[in-house]
Amino acid sequence: MSKVLLINGSPNERGCTYTALNEIAETLSKNNVESEILYLGKKPVAGCIACGKCARTGRCVFNDKVNEVLEKLDEYDGIVVGSPVYYAGPSGQLCAFLDRLFYCSEGRMAGKLAASVVSCRRGGASAAFDRLNKYFGISNMHIVGSQYWNQVHGFTPDDVRKDGEGLQTMRTLAQNMAWLLKGIEAGREKGVESPQYEERIHTHFIN
Repeated sequence: MSKVLLINGSPNERGCTYTALNEIAETLSKNNVESEILYLGKKPVAGCIACGKCARTGRCVFNDKVNEVLEKLDEYDGIVVGSPVYYAGPSGQLCAFLDRLFYCSEGRMAGKLAASVVSCRRGGASAAFDRLNKYFGISNMHIVGSQYWNQVHGFTPDDVRKDGEGLQTMRTLAQNMAWLLKGIEAGREKGVESPQYEERIHTHFIN
């Protein structure tokens, strides 16, 4: 059975962001896709210090939930990242977490399905949504769309539950992800191989 990791980047464990992610989780379950919600917590999350040790060890020098995800990364076929909107951007702790997770993973994200979800009271959702999708687009991941940009609106979870279009967008996203996961699995059974990439070219614009 396919499995999707849902990352709750809000400091509020059962807040608006969770409400959106839970809608996705329930729909995935109805489509026979397993999911797991990871809550980052309220404690500060260290940012990347560019020490380079992960290139040698495959682990981050800060031993926290980044390493927990890295240890289980191969179990996940898809990743959904959720965040509240702060000043038209994702939460700082989530960005710090993702900076380190993606830098440490070094190619292991390739081929996985990905999506981001944002929750806001009023504005800034599309900018935060765009920021999160940058992680996926640079990692050879397949970004899953929905019927609208993946956002819910409300100041409380009860508000979000009244956002009919927002929750429908979450369900549609989950349906699309489940369908694509099944399609990928069917392709593997028929012998369709994953892409074989060229050796990376790194252009230095100063030279």
